[in-house]
Amino acid sequence: MKKLLLAWISMSFLSVQAQNQIAEKDYQSLEQKVIDWRRDIHQNPELGNREFKTAAKIATHLRKLGIEVTENVAHTGVVGLLKGDHPGKVIGLRADIDALPVTERNDLPFKSSVKSTFMGNEVGVMHACGHDTHTAILMGVAEVLSKNKDKIHGTVKFIFQPAEEGAPQGEEGGAALMIKEGVLKNPEVDAIFGLHINSQTPVGMIRYKPEGTMASSQRFVIDVKGKQSHGSQPWGGVDPILISAKIIDGLQTIISRETELTKEAAVITVGKITSGVRFNIIPESAQLIGTIRTLDYGMQKKLNDRMIEMVQTIAKAYGGEATCTIADGTSITYNDPALVEQMLPTMKRVAGADQVVLQKAVTGAEDFSFFQDEIPGFYFFLGGMTPGTTESYPHHTPDFKIDDSGLLLGVKTLSEMSLDYLNK
Repeated sequence: MKKLLLAWISMSFLSVQAQNQIAEKDYQSLEQKVIDWRRDIHQNPELGNREFKTAAKIATHLRKLGIEVTENVAHTGVVGLLKGDHPGKVIGLRADIDALPVTERNDLPFKSSVKSTFMGNEVGVMHACGHDTHTAILMGVAEVLSKNKDKIHGTVKFIFQPAEEGAPQGEEGGAALMIKEGVLKNPEVDAIFGLHINSQTPVGMIRYKPEGTMASSQRFVIDVKGKQSHGSQPWGGVDPILISAKIIDGLQTIISRETELTKEAAVITVGKITSGVRFNIIPESAQLIGTIRTLDYGMQKKLNDRMIEMVQTIAKAYGGEATCTIADGTSITYNDPALVEQMLPTMKRVAGADQVVLQKAVTGAEDFSFFQDEIPGFYFFLGGMTPGTTESYPHHTPDFKIDDSGLLLGVKTLSEMSLDYLNK
């Protein structure tokens, strides 16, 4: 009897999926719009908590669709609420809208020439991580779903989030601030979906992983105290630069010799070193700043404890002092296994079963994880690399490129997942 009941539920769900599939012509008529939005946003990027023009573009678009709009959420965020013609649950769809302090150097006709100020320095601004595509895709989803309200059993909440890459120094921002301001309430969101374009995954392909899919991130600051001396007489002082070098070497042994990497990946990276003012002076102090990436909270605690212990011990061994301060960034991006299982048939139907690929976890981090700390969520990767090409540049680099032909699959996937989740 139980098997018959499960079979009936499965057949009913598949039937609802088939009935609620939006006509292909509705998607095709939208593709060029999505591409045009993406290119305009790419050409006019804005840094975190400063996405004023981007937010205005989104809000204007949603209002034209008859969607209820709330602006200035977490500074520059925009939230749209679309109520279907039938009662039901609430699904959240999230896109990040901020760019990076990177100077673009590719040859795109819509490349960015925008300049701004970041941490007191003039910088180029570029959508070097693909958030422009995420924004355009979600604008497309809003349009196609707003024209198919009769197929929606429940409510769709469109969350256009600022500052995913981090808020300016001294400011709050991103997913954490949106949650703090109640974005998952009124109405209460039951589950949330998000995607990330990937420049090294071919167009047409979707990659996913249940459970931990992206790492938590932490920021550490190591302050080293030595004793200043003339560069010609190192024996008269304590060299904080030498101590820093030994600390960097020691931190890597925590990963290579003390961390069970067959369980989960982990990374410790020193990204910035500051010390000294002149070539012939041994300085008094040095500062190291970096990041820790982990996919398991037990491993994270072990790494944190060992770093603090090792930094102090190494500095003392060379006659100096040092402290290590660790601050949490994002949580582990954790895909709810039941939600993934529920949505896989939809993804395979839309993209093709052979184009939906299980992947291993990655050590990049995402503040989408904060939403997943509150409610079930599913975050997946969308192909953005031209099939057959050997030219693929990593995210966060000046040469980063995305093939626009991959955007429509993002629109289709999020739209169909929303309908199937709400109408199950």
